[in-house]
Order: sequence, then C-alpha cells, then structure tokens
Amino acid sequence: MRITARRLQSGRSEDICIGCRSAGGVSLVSIIVAFSNKDNAAKIRNLIVRSGMDVTGVCTAGAQVLQYADMADEGIVVCGYKLKDMMYTGLREYLPGEFEMLLMASADKWTEGCMDGVIGLSMPVKAYDLINMLETMIHTIEQRRKKRKSDQKNRNSQQKALITKAKELLMSRNGMSEEEAHRYLQKSSMDSGTNMVETAEMILSVMTK
Repeated sequence: MRITARRLQSGRSEDICIGCRSAGGVSLVSIIVAFSNKDNAAKIRNLIVRSGMDVTGVCTAGAQVLQYADMADEGIVVCGYKLKDMMYTGLREYLPGEFEMLLMASADKWTEGCMDGVIGLSMPVKAYDLINMLETMIHTIEQRRKKRKSDQKNRNSQQKALITKAKELLMSRNGMSEEEAHRYLQKSSMDSGTNMVETAEMILSVMTK
C-alpha cells in the first residue's frame, strides 16, 4: 500500500513519506485501524496520528477490533475489505451501534451498496481524502453525542421511569446487567432512528404482550 501526502513549506510543495514523523493530538472519538497486512495497518495509523488524531488500536483481526470497541463508548473503525478472521460485513454486525466503519477497498468491493454504518473509500486513497473523511465522520459522531446529552437533560421524570422500567425488564428477562441493558437500548435507538424513550416504549410493548 503506497500513500503519499503533500505539504507546503517555505512556499514550495514537498512530498513526505507517511510514517516518517509522529505528531501529537488526541481525537475525541476512538479510532481503531484494522487491516490483515500489519504493515498497511501501521502506515494508515501513522498517517492518522500525524494529522493530530489519536489511534486507540492497530489490529489485523476482527476479534482484536471488538476488544478495543468494547472499551470505548463510540468510535470509528478504519479497515480493509477482509481481515484475518472475518470480512468487514461480519465485523460491522458485531460492532456496537455507536461505532461507524470507514471501509478502504477497491471501488468494486463496495459500490454495489455498503451496509448501514459503513462508508466506503476507494483505493488507492489520497492522504487528504482519508483525513477529510475521518474529520467529517468524527463531527457527525460528536453532533450525535451532543444530541443524546440534550435529550437526556430534557427528559422528565416520567420518561426516565419508562427507560428504567425497560432496562429492568431486559435485565430480568434476558439476564443482562444494567450497563448491558442500557447499551442495548442505546444501540436499538440508533439502529431504528428513534430516541431512547420511544425505544423503551417499543421494548415494553413487545415484551409485555
């Protein structure tokens, strides 16, 4: 995989090799890089870090990605079409709903239609296009987070009681912990495009019939 970035210095442009230097900076959203070829994964990781974003983990297998994802509230997985143990489609199904996926692959691999939560980026990719896409995705995730916080502040006691009742039902019927029930409500809410209160109402309606 060959990726070259171009920068401007002292009035002239200059090609720089990705991964030759490192840069500080922390992204507000967890970024996990996953490619079956560890050298490709390292190059992408170095490129992202040089742009000022933090990379949570570098992986060659989907199982490793899921371990990192379980420790984060939300994030982006930058990955190839096929990892050592699964295709990107399988990984997407196992990822938490709060995660987005940036698929880097030849256009014929994803132009037929990506899954929900997957954005495709054609290979070979330019450094600028990768970073610009990541920044756009991070902005979207942060806006979604702000909306969730706003919704939480605006909930009245009756709505909070409804969510609590739905979580308690999930805990008793499905053997979930409180945290697992909460994450299930969040994921179901994001997947269905509804807010937490509406999702809680649907769960109560279905499970109490």
